[in-house]
Amino acid sequence: MKIVVIGGTGLIGSQVVENLRAQGHEAVPASPKTGVNTITGEGLDTALVGVQVVVDLANSPSFEDAAALEFFQTSGRNLLEAEAKAGVGHHVALTIVGADRVPDSGYMRAKLAQEELIEKASRPYTIVRSTQFFEFMRATADSATDGDTVRVPAANLQPIAAKDVAAAVTEVAVSDPVSGVIEIAGPEKIKFPELIRRVLATDNDPRKVVGDEHARYFGTELTDTSITAGPDARLGKTTLAEWLAQHHK
Repeated sequence: MKIVVIGGTGLIGSQVVENLRAQGHEAVPASPKTGVNTITGEGLDTALVGVQVVVDLANSPSFEDAAALEFFQTSGRNLLEAEAKAGVGHHVALTIVGADRVPDSGYMRAKLAQEELIEKASRPYTIVRSTQFFEFMRATADSATDGDTVRVPAANLQPIAAKDVAAAVTEVAVSDPVSGVIEIAGPEKIKFPELIRRVLATDNDPRKVVGDEHARYFGTELTDTSITAGPDARLGKTTLAEWLAQHHK
């Protein structure tokens, strides 16, 4: 199949392209770097000629509420309209587990708006909701640092390795559309503070990690079930210990 991967030069997209090519598919990475811009529409019609599947992994460059909403609505609308013209048979989008359960988060509301566009477009689709990536935990710690203390929510997370996300997205891209939602998550639930503690310990980072039930993540407080996956989720294989062994600084 010919499959276009929007955001195909990023963390997940580059691995999805590699996986698809290894399976013998014609995988085309599309991003502003390759002359395809889903915000302006530049290069979209040309990129989608003869394409059976589009995988949308584009992400907003800003996490500010209004900017994120504008990005996902504009990008999603342009992409879906171009797909309809080109006769694309399957739209795959990566979103976030729990986006519908944390209305206080502007970024999560923006991802939910993206999902709603897809559902209303009357095109065959699969939405893949993922939990948080291990790869973002160091940046998460930095953004939650005040002095020598890292303050994060006390709730459970169920983090997943980027390579497991890419494997799941690849599998969905070459499968029939479900016109619904699939959840993917890591194999273990772990308290947010413990997760950050273990990442920092691996880096020999002396910062103190504090769990605070009122600390916010993407603008919202969390409970143990806010952004962890349901019982039918597809679980990645990589544990935290395995990921840390492979990605220590």
